[in-house]
Amino acid sequence: MDGINLVETFSEFKEFKNIDRETMMHILEDVFHGLLIKKFGEESNIDIIVNIDKGDLEIWHYREIVEDGEVEDEHLQVAFSDAIKIEPDFEVGEDFSEQIFLEDFGRRDILSIRQNLVSKILEYEKDNVYRKYKERVGEIVTGEVYQVWKKEILILDDEDIELILPKSEQIPSDYYRKGDNIRAVVSKVDMRNNSPVIILSRTSPVFLERLFEAEVPEVYDGLITIKNIVRVPGERAKIAVESYDDRIDPVGACVGMKGSRIHGIVRELKNENIDVINFTNNTSLYIQRSLSPAKITSINVVEDTSRAEVYMKPDQVSLAIGKGGFNIRLAGKLTGYEIDVFRDSDIDTEDVDIQEFDDEIDQWIIDELKSIGCDTAKSVIELEPAELAKRTDLEEETILEVMKILKSEFE
Repeated sequence: MDGINLVETFSEFKEFKNIDRETMMHILEDVFHGLLIKKFGEESNIDIIVNIDKGDLEIWHYREIVEDGEVEDEHLQVAFSDAIKIEPDFEVGEDFSEQIFLEDFGRRDILSIRQNLVSKILEYEKDNVYRKYKERVGEIVTGEVYQVWKKEILILDDEDIELILPKSEQIPSDYYRKGDNIRAVVSKVDMRNNSPVIILSRTSPVFLERLFEAEVPEVYDGLITIKNIVRVPGERAKIAVESYDDRIDPVGACVGMKGSRIHGIVRELKNENIDVINFTNNTSLYIQRSLSPAKITSINVVEDTSRAEVYMKPDQVSLAIGKGGFNIRLAGKLTGYEIDVFRDSDIDTEDVDIQEFDDEIDQWIIDELKSIGCDTAKSVIELEPAELAKRTDLEEETILEVMKILKSEFE
């Protein structure tokens, strides 16, 4: 086009958007084609030749040669006398080809071409990003924190594509600053105002599943199957695994020698406590395993319901419930059963409900003790003060005062 290289002319778009050479040529062709139809009409015979190797573009306008005075549409026909001025050998009925140069367009047309080109490139880029990440839903991606806001974090991947990590998808103890690297799973991809919005998550069970696939080759290869995962992000997680190969211990393989495999996952999840258990179709055994580390005495699965009654020694109740009730809550989600915990019937029947001490002990302290399964006086007394302090948010001095009040009941 008279020495003007269009690829060079629009190189800033190509480099900025990282669009390959061939795609850029197709976009150029579409942009010029739309303008030429508008200029010469839809029925005009126009040929746009894109030369990828040279990086230029040629436009040819073809018209039929007709007798002088018979031109009905100058965009479709040309008079014989005008045609032979260009090439004396032309005859009526032949095609007359004429090259259109960039200089033939006015300033307004050039501006329109540029605006259309920008619009097409942005549209292509958005569609490309949407398709790329739609296929990556459920995959772990790594990016760099670009901006930290109150409700979300803006992350850039290695192609400077913007990713969003909402506050609700962050582990409560997550803390990031600009420039930090971050790993998360692609949760969903939406189109908002014709722009792709890629949402990441670090709280999704899928994130934990992908971490196991990355750390445990047997899981990645399919030798170990993850049957179910439940989480309270940053606090506790339970994962049920199964292997169809009797030679493979699924729990041992997931944990690794001296915890070597699971330690990396725990660090990534900000010291989230992860229980790996063997899946089984035996409901009673599955519930028993899900309540780990607590040990049960007996279990009664209520028929035709999703309830299970679990009996255990008093010192195991608080273990089964766990701090904040996380352990029993996750066990219920993992197994699909509502689990009721009971102390063995041989427990001292002279025990007193802790609620009866509400005139001497503040209600918030009683609630804190109940949250770990200590709902009677003796269930509190039987535990060491240090153990109670570890499982609750109570100060040891407060615990000692509570124990003094409770012990006085039995003296």
